[in-house]
Amino acid sequence: MILCVRFRLEPTDEAILPRLVDLLREFTPVVEAAPPCEALADVRGALRYFGRSPAELASVIRVRALALHGVDCVIGAGPNPMLARLAARDARPGVTLVVEDPAAFLRDRPVVALDGVGRATARTLCGYGLDSAGRVADAPLAVLQRLVGAKAGRELWEKAQGIDRTPVVPNAASRSIAAERAFPHDETDRTEQRRALLSLATELGTRLRTEDQVCRGLAVTVRYADRSTTTRSRTLPERTAHSAALTALAYTIHDSFGLQRARVRGIALRAEGLAPAEHATHQLTFDPTDEKTRRIEAVADRARAKYGPRAIVPGSLAA
Repeated sequence: MILCVRFRLEPTDEAILPRLVDLLREFTPVVEAAPPCEALADVRGALRYFGRSPAELASVIRVRALALHGVDCVIGAGPNPMLARLAARDARPGVTLVVEDPAAFLRDRPVVALDGVGRATARTLCGYGLDSAGRVADAPLAVLQRLVGAKAGRELWEKAQGIDRTPVVPNAASRSIAAERAFPHDETDRTEQRRALLSLATELGTRLRTEDQVCRGLAVTVRYADRSTTTRSRTLPERTAHSAALTALAYTIHDSFGLQRARVRGIALRAEGLAPAEHATHQLTFDPTDEKTRRIEAVADRARAKYGPRAIVPGSLAA
């Protein structure tokens, strides 16, 4: 049995997720974090060890998360990760939704709800009347393979039957990393907001390069004085960990908010779509400034590793 725990975190509170994941590891070592606010836990052994049902174990987890960290959560339980995630989306706070009959649970759901089905695949399937998981499950396998391909067709048919062979991978590499800055007072100055973004982009860039990772895009979250938030994301032209490229995209996203005189209480930046740096490509240019910046960046990284993160900072952040 798999639990999907969706913690009710504010977009700028992602930093607390590792502590919540550690809480889940008190019940089972097989826990996979899914930032910014979700985690999967394989509790088959824990159910036998503690002698509890999935709903009872989920209730204990919810109480401990509230008592120790002040964080509520919604929990879905199912025989595999896909069903557990779908159950968590439907679950209400305080009530664990347990999937007992996968076929009945999935039957009336739109086909796009199945893992791996994007908009293009959904349009193709809907064009042939296969607009629900139940209709896909009832369709002959050969028909699905003819529509979307042999491998994809079999995977789609299995997902519609409620079969998901994806394992829960403990200590899996994070698909995103985030950092946040809170202002000492409600900030209306655009320059100060951009200084915060520069600091965040520099921090994330350093972390990515230190861990030999690159990201595919960025998401900026702005928290306002009334505690409401707005999040926008964009994709980079190429995967990178280059701080200058991250900063430029963060500024572009920030400009798209059109904040003007909005009172901003905090800003968070999240790097998404992480991948090993060895998988990245870099478009060469004839601009010597780009190459010079990257060499300086490498030197700065070595200085920070030796003397601390504040050893070298952008000039506008030195004050």
